[in-house]
Amino acid sequence: MSFEDLIAKVDQAEKALEANERRVAADWRQLKGSWREAWTPGRIVLAGLIGGFLTGRARPLARAGGGGVLQMITALSGLFAGSSAQAAAGEAEHAAHNAQQTAAAVSPEAAAQAAAHQGVAEMETP
Repeated sequence: MSFEDLIAKVDQAEKALEANERRVAADWRQLKGSWREAWTPGRIVLAGLIGGFLTGRARPLARAGGGGVLQMITALSGLFAGSSAQAAAGEAEHAAHNAQQTAAAVSPEAAAQAAAHQGVAEMETP
C-alpha cells in the first residue's frame, strides 16, 4: 500500500468520525428535548410521590442507627450555619466601613453624621 493510499484511508476515517460526531450530537439534542418535554408537572409530582414512598419503605435512618446519625447531622448543620452567620457579619462590618470611607471622601459632613449615628447605634446595642 502506498503512502498516498494510507493518507486517503486516514482522510476517509476522519470524515467518517466527523459524520458520527455530528449524528451523535443531533441524537443528543433530540433526546434532551424529548426528555424535557416528557417531564410535565403531573409526572414530576408522581415521581416525587413514588420516590418518597420508596425512601420511606427503605427506612434509611433505622438502618443507619436511628437517632444518632440524625443528631450528628443536626449538630453539623448548626455548626456550619453558625460559621456562615459569623462570616456574613464580618462582611457586613467590612462593607459598612467601606461605605463610611466612601462617604468621607465624597462629603466630610455626611461622614461626620454617619460616624455619630454609628456611635449612637453601638451604644444602644447590648
